[in-house]
Amino acid sequence: MTTSDLTLPQADTDMDTKSKPKGGRGSRRPRMIGAGKQLHAGPVTYVVLAVFSLISLAPLLWTAIAASRDNTRLAQTPPPLWFGANLFKNLQAAWDEVGLGTAMLNSTLVAGTITVSTVLFSTLAGFAFAKLRFKFSSVLLLLTIGTMMVPPQLAVVPLYLWMADLGWSNQLQAVILPTLVTAFGTFFMRQYLVQALPSELIEAARMDGANSLRVVWHVVFPAARPAMAVLGLLTFVFAWNDFLWPIIALNQQNPTVQVALNALGTGYVPDQAVIMAGALLGTLPLLIAFLLFGKQIVGGIMNGAIKG
Repeated sequence: MTTSDLTLPQADTDMDTKSKPKGGRGSRRPRMIGAGKQLHAGPVTYVVLAVFSLISLAPLLWTAIAASRDNTRLAQTPPPLWFGANLFKNLQAAWDEVGLGTAMLNSTLVAGTITVSTVLFSTLAGFAFAKLRFKFSSVLLLLTIGTMMVPPQLAVVPLYLWMADLGWSNQLQAVILPTLVTAFGTFFMRQYLVQALPSELIEAARMDGANSLRVVWHVVFPAARPAMAVLGLLTFVFAWNDFLWPIIALNQQNPTVQVALNALGTGYVPDQAVIMAGALLGTLPLLIAFLLFGKQIVGGIMNGAIKG
């Protein structure tokens, strides 16, 4: 037997000793939750989430119930707590009474244009304030934020006179033009890009020969995608539900959804069931948009948070 043969068992013994847990018989290392592993919620969490979900859905559920009843039943006490048989009848009445089809097309055009423009310009302006250095940048940012403190009602009269001078009264561009970009969107994108977009990434792109347009397209937009999705959804909802300026700038011949819904139930005895049916129709596009893009928006927010 050689010397190497004598040392092999000793090496095996050392390895076995190192592999055994220290601290006595039956001792175990504490279990650590690694990154990426999901925590399972308990029953109390599900109960709380279910309660809050029901509370959140209660107004929409009541709107649908009221839209399925008639005016007489809605005036009784206690109010109805379940669906009736007049839902489709009231929906058809609301659709035909104020031309909701045309109003929805107008609102889609207005809200879609405002959303695309706001997201694009706010991202560019937010990138400039976050990563570019230019004269009076801090002053311009403070002025932009300061405009958020001015009530929009103060600008109604001069804005209407401006639209009248342009010949845009009762036209959709009168609603679109004043909201092509917002101070909130610029500030929101600026705050996001300060942390989510490293300056080293921009410098690396410039060293590779990318011009400003390629930097924006290939670096800024991918990094800002989660915030752009959130800003787009918020802007679309706000533009779709806007009532004050459209009711001033437009008329019933060319209305948005909210202006058209204002004309429902204008008789001596307003039909509350038809009004509720119109409100339900006006809400459905927002629900569809959230159902289609809500998962992508939440996923984008989570990916942005993990990368940050």
